[in-house]
Amino acid sequence: MLDCKNIKCKKLRRFWEKGDASRIRSDWIGRVKRILNALDVAVGPDELNMPSYGWHKLKENRSDTYSVTVSKNWRITYKWSEEGPQDVNLEDYHGK
Repeated sequence: MLDCKNIKCKKLRRFWEKGDASRIRSDWIGRVKRILNALDVAVGPDELNMPSYGWHKLKENRSDTYSVTVSKNWRITYKWSEEGPQDVNLEDYHGK
């Protein structure tokens, strides 16, 4: 279950908790909502492994993190624990 305290990104937390999408690009809202809903019901990290999501596990120093495509370089990333998704973030990690 996706708990607000596990959402690292403030704009994602506001969207999930209050339905406030004002800080999320309007063309991303539907996709972000579907991804967060999928995380909410997932019982394992690979349940988001669907072709349209571009799901993959990151490498090297972020090998404990999973990634789902929102648009171009933007991803929703998350870690997984026994309690479910953790450190959920909206980020462009490609330039780092």
